[in-house]
Amino acid sequence: MSTSDNKFSKTVIINNSLGIHARPAGMIAKLATTAESGIWIIKDGEKIDASSIIDILSLLCEQGTSLTLEIDNQTDKKILNDIIELIRQGFGE
Repeated sequence: MSTSDNKFSKTVIINNSLGIHARPAGMIAKLATTAESGIWIIKDGEKIDASSIIDILSLLCEQGTSLTLEIDNQTDKKILNDIIELIRQGFGE
């Protein structure tokens, strides 16, 4: 967990056996589009827009992948935490 100015980030491990495929990517993107500012997913130095299903799928996140989620504004902290919880719960799969 880190903060810089108004940014905030958390790291999470993908734990479901199917990783992030189309349905989970859609679930993440749906939550991210409700944010007031940007929500980003970072994997191995690549930073993508969490509101884009295509961008999320391009990361090829298998089970065990470590992701850092970052928000541009602290006002979106609840949305970030909702996405983290969705990942931790294995997207209900």
